[in-house]
Amino acid sequence: MIRLDRIYTRGGDGGMTSTGDGQRVSKLHARIVAGGSVDETNCALGVAISAGPTAEVSEVLRGLQQFLFDLGADLCVPLPVAGQPDLLKSRLSSGDAEHLERLIDRFTARQAPLNSFVLPGGSPAAAQLHLARSICRRAELDVLRMQAAEPMNSAIAICLNRLSDLLFVLARAANDDGRNDVLWEPRNAN
Repeated sequence: MIRLDRIYTRGGDGGMTSTGDGQRVSKLHARIVAGGSVDETNCALGVAISAGPTAEVSEVLRGLQQFLFDLGADLCVPLPVAGQPDLLKSRLSSGDAEHLERLIDRFTARQAPLNSFVLPGGSPAAAQLHLARSICRRAELDVLRMQAAEPMNSAIAICLNRLSDLLFVLARAANDDGRNDVLWEPRNAN
């Protein structure tokens, strides 16, 4: 269990912070920016839970919040250099993406077919889940930018991609399995 004795440390007052392995980096470092987007995604899930989705959706969202902390830990602790031990006991894997896919399939199986693009809206929980989905997409992009600059666990970006898909499906679940979705109505192009 982690114990936090002090919330403020003053260590970041100069624009620097520490990664999970103790390296001091700028708060503008790609790893820190990506971690912030993952944290923002998690916060958006908390807001979605407070909007009152079904007990089933709430339970899945609480599990996803825990998962996002695991993902954030993987992101925060750089991969070990050759010959060094990994400081993180457990990293994300393809099994995590497969778990997200199973959740997507479970909810999609009972949803109304898609005949149009879905606009963010409907119930308060659905609207919040659409917002969480868009934040998750940005987190994925931040991770991909970081991945282009330094080695990292490729499962992180894959899981964020699946998570954004799952959040779309959960938003539809919060709209009575898609029956109350707000659909895009294209303008007549004349």
